[in-house]
Amino acid sequence: MAVKEKVWTYEDYLSLEEEKRYEIIDGELLEMPAPSLKHQKVIWNLAYVFRRYQEKKDCGDFYLAPVDVVLSEEHVVQPDLVFISKDRLSIARGRGIFGSPDLVVEVVSPSTFKRDTEDKRKLYAKYGVKEYWLVFPEERVVEVLTLEGNEYEVFSHAFESGKVCSKLLEGLFLNLEEIF
Repeated sequence: MAVKEKVWTYEDYLSLEEEKRYEIIDGELLEMPAPSLKHQKVIWNLAYVFRRYQEKKDCGDFYLAPVDVVLSEEHVVQPDLVFISKDRLSIARGRGIFGSPDLVVEVVSPSTFKRDTEDKRKLYAKYGVKEYWLVFPEERVVEVLTLEGNEYEVFSHAFESGKVCSKLLEGLFLNLEEIF
């Protein structure tokens, strides 16, 4: 007879030590490794581009990791960068974001490849995240995915050079040279 593993919830998550980073996906507790220096540099470069856009458009707020995104009691994630539109800012409060952000960016590391490209892709689609960006620093690739029905489709893609654009945030273009 199989022993059922513990199903982790947001309440359990709040009791964890704060020195480490965790996520809960489908009730499973997952420790997150510290990001590499390259990963951190890419996040800062992305944040700079998004911040410039936000200052011009004043359309909502961007948040950088670590920030808890509580999609449900059994789904708590810490994306690298999130955007919440101005009319939905009430979901950002206190300890984190309680509901689906409008846009999520994940900088993909070798250690989180499957989690970011498969598990979170399904999770974000399930909870209605409108736009999902996957950034691959090693390959110098950025994919912008938009939610069409219940699945993501590639809206914009660039490899090594060129630029990508957002469908959700009108006028947001990102030159890969600025990021990598």
